Amino acid sequence: MRFTYDPRYNIAYIRFHEKSTEVETIRISDELNVDMAPDGTIYGIELLNANEQLQREDTGKLLVINEPLKRHSFTSTSLPLATAM
Repeated sequence: MRFTYDPRYNIAYIRFHEKSTEVETIRISDELNVDMAPDGTIYGIELLNANEQLQREDTGKLLVINEPLKRHSFTSTSLPLATAM
């Protein structure tokens, strides 16, 4: 899995798989798109207006949780998120 952020366009992308087949981008809302293959495999999730979505509750911290082991860790983000205009 890979998480990327482009401050020029204020877009974040969570990639689950390399695109090895044609995917369809499905618009879920004004701020969310999902890339999906014909077989239902989700290749990625695109967050538009990412600075608003990523800083809503956790003030720039990424919480990673391993559910089966009940372990978690906080990671401070080093992303220079764009400021709202």
